[in-house]
This record gives sequence, C-alpha cells and structure tokens, in this order.
Amino acid sequence: MKSTFSRAALLRKPLFLVTVVVPTLLAIVYFGLLASNVFISESQFVVRSPDKPAQTGLGILLKSTGFANAGDEIYSAQNFIESRDALNALNRNDYLYRIYTSPQVSFIDRFDPFGFNASHEKLFEYYRSHVELSHDTTSSIVTLKVRAYTSNDALQVNERLLQLAEDLVNRLNERGRRDMIGFAQREVADAEARATRAALALSSFRNAKGVVDPEKQATVQLQMISKLQDQVITTETQLAQLRIFTPQNPQIPTLQAQVQELRRQIAAQSAQITGNQQSLAGVAAEYQRRQLESQFADRQLAAAMASLQEAQNEARRKQAYVERIVQPSRPDKAMEPRRLRGIFVTFAMGIVAWGILSMLLAGVREHKA
Repeated sequence: MKSTFSRAALLRKPLFLVTVVVPTLLAIVYFGLLASNVFISESQFVVRSPDKPAQTGLGILLKSTGFANAGDEIYSAQNFIESRDALNALNRNDYLYRIYTSPQVSFIDRFDPFGFNASHEKLFEYYRSHVELSHDTTSSIVTLKVRAYTSNDALQVNERLLQLAEDLVNRLNERGRRDMIGFAQREVADAEARATRAALALSSFRNAKGVVDPEKQATVQLQMISKLQDQVITTETQLAQLRIFTPQNPQIPTLQAQVQELRRQIAAQSAQITGNQQSLAGVAAEYQRRQLESQFADRQLAAAMASLQEAQNEARRKQAYVERIVQPSRPDKAMEPRRLRGIFVTFAMGIVAWGILSMLLAGVREHKA
C-alpha cells in the first residue's frame, strides 16, 4: 500500500511529470503512431583510373587489373551528389518533391507538411538530411545511403544518384580529352601553316633565282671546270709540241682558238659560281637560311603530329570510371525509426534529467534553509 502511494505521489510531482512522464508519452505517441517507416537503400562505388598510383590493399587489387583509384574524381562525384545541381537533376518533373510530400508519409516526417515553406533551400536541406555519403580514404570506397518512405523510392533515388555521378565523371573525361586533343590539334595546324609558308618561300626563291640547290649545282659546275681545265692542259701540251716540231703546222691556229674558247668557258662557269650577287655563292647563304627554316618547320610539324598522337593515347589512357562495388539495394524492411529503442532512450534520458534536477533542487533548498 505504501509502495502504491509512493508511486502515485511520485507521478504527481511536477518535475517528474515534465522530465519523464510527458517526454515518454510523447515518444510513445510519435514512435508508435506518427513516425513513418524509413527504408534505406545502400550502394558503394569507387572511381578508378588506369594511370594513377594506388597504395591501399583494395587499390593494389584494382591496380592488378590495370586500374588505380582516381582520387580527384571521387571527391568531385561525392561533392556533386551533395550539391544543388544533383538535387535539380534529381527533382526534374518534381520527382523528389512528390515522393517526399506523399500523403502516405507522416506529416511530421513529410517535407513542408503545412505548405508554408516549400522553397528550394528548404528542399535542399531536406534532401541533405535524407542522403548520406561516407568516404573511406583507406580504400577510396564511397558509401551512399538514401532514406525514403517506400522501398522502391529509396532504390530509385539511389540508382539515379549513381547514374548522375557516372554522368559527371564522363563529362570530366570528355572535357579533359577535348582540351588535351584540341590543344594538340591547334599545335599541328600552326605547325602545318608554318611548314607550308616555309616550303612556299623556298620554292619562290628557287624560281626567282633559277637554282634548285646551289651547293649541288656548284659541285657540278666545279666538276665541269675541272674537265675544261684538263682539256686546256691537253690542248696546250699538244700545241707546244707542234710549235717545237712543226712550227708551220696549219693546226696551230686551230689549237690556239680552241684553247681560248676553253678558257672563256672556264671563266663563264667560274662566274656562275662566284663573282656577283646572282652567282651560286651569292645566293647560297639566302638559300641555306630558307632551307633551314623549311627543315625546322618540318621538324616542328613532325613533333606536333607526334604530340597529337601521344595526346590521343593519353586521353584514352586517362579515362576515369565509376565502378559500382555494391549495387543499390532494395530494402525489404524499414530500418528506421527504431521505435522501442527510441522510447527507451527517451525514458532513460528523462530519468537522468529528473535525477540531476532533483539533486540540484534539493541542494538549493538546503542552502536556503
């Protein structure tokens, strides 16, 4: 009888009612009647690339298949999923708004239950509270959890977010490939233009000066001069013999004329090699400069084309890939809220709060007394 009276007296105490009874009753009402079942769809993915080093156990495993973790792209995909852009893409045709404002969802858990503040910022805050990302820096695995109020909605949102992340990485790949190859193609176009200008300049110079290659032409003319000189020596030797043995020989004037003609030809050939600005020696310096410019432009073109080929190979080699390690799960049971635990935790915290406040109030009363 005394125990029953003590419990009844305890229940009549305002402090106990406020700190224990009322919160526990509210928890029973909320968890027992109001809280909607929350289904959680979980997936895991990693972004990997064939050219980036891996240092972890999973990274070594991926590297053994020819791939490695792509750290920058992982953070990009993670930040994108948590961004307003992902929300906008996911909420096309009010898809996300409809599933989180469904009448099947409790008005306590529903987005904008009273219709007073359905702003985009509030929807973004609500979205962030229902999408959870965790990145394991050791293995570079990203875990994505999506909370929704039906099993199918949780699965669909998770699947769409993974697809958006894959689209983002593909866009980054395409942008990097386009920039890399575009720069190399512009370099090739500039090198081709320079090579064409140098070749035309060299061709115009040859046409204007009437030479193909001064050095080769000079070599040919020197050989010709050498042959003419040999003929002069032979003719002069023959002429000297005739003058000694047959001074009145009628061939002497002919040989003299032949020697003069040979010397005139030697002088003419020598004048073509040296002697003025139009000679081969005069145009050789300018020809060599233009030829060097043309050869240098050709080497630049060859180097630019090699760089373009390397850029194309590098662009293909630097592809990053979103690899799904765990596909989005279709939950067959609501994981939240944990109703009994929530009620028990509320009751336990109320007891602790009541005990602390009771001791504080008792100390105050003793101090006043």
